[in-house]
Amino acid sequence: MSNDFRLGGDLLINRIGFGAMRLPTNSFHGPARDPETGRAVLRRAVELGVNHIDTAAFYASGDGTVRANTLIREALHPYPADLVIATKVGPVRTPDGGLAATTNAADLRPLVEENLEALGVDRLDLVYLRIGGMEPPPHGESVGERFEALAALREEGLIRHLGLSHVDTGHLAEARAIAPVVAVQNHFHAAKRDDTKLLAACEEAGIAFVPYFPLGGGISDLTDDRMAKVADRHDATVPQVALAWLLASSPVTLAIPGTGSLAHLEENTAAGSVPLSREDLSDLA
Repeated sequence: MSNDFRLGGDLLINRIGFGAMRLPTNSFHGPARDPETGRAVLRRAVELGVNHIDTAAFYASGDGTVRANTLIREALHPYPADLVIATKVGPVRTPDGGLAATTNAADLRPLVEENLEALGVDRLDLVYLRIGGMEPPPHGESVGERFEALAALREEGLIRHLGLSHVDTGHLAEARAIAPVVAVQNHFHAAKRDDTKLLAACEEAGIAFVPYFPLGGGISDLTDDRMAKVADRHDATVPQVALAWLLASSPVTLAIPGTGSLAHLEENTAAGSVPLSREDLSDLA
């Protein structure tokens, strides 16, 4: 299976990318991390062949002093010609440092403009419409008005491609009737596989499926006897096997492991070289 994917039919990217959420802080509401370390991680990621970075304007330390988009611009601008930066809009920071999901389509333009300015670009490569929080996707909630607002910004040239985050198959069908969807980002990993129907719909349509928290996000422990067995077989780590399993699950899956550590970055990007056999996949089924 190829380690490359053509996003939206025109952007060739490495299937192992990088998630920027942990650059400003190790936990969502946590204290700021050293920004120079974050910049070093980003530069090293590009050196290792990463050309797909997933970010958001609300990825920031609890006090707001360190922000992922700022680190990306400081470390990598002017950007390599093949670098694809994906961001998401919908959630906004609340005064207490939490997140609230906007349901007002008129709120999306300022959020897109915030990302444009912070990243220092005239057009965003990929913008996800994120709905809801960490609870299960809100079934039955329409995404039409909000997705139409983003589609209009795409027509203006502010966005190249559109995606959806934290959705179900109904949301995907509704959005695709409005404008092309090139990527879906949901909570999915080796220990959380309840979105297989959505993954199948994406595979059938050639839409990238880009799970957030591909290594559990500190919420799920992916280590079990099956994972450890396959990891020992390949002289690899459990996180590497988890990422390799994700890539082997479908030709449309992309991995965006996030870290603020250079050592973990090296480990994660090496997962693309772990070839899982039929026996391995059977053991992990």
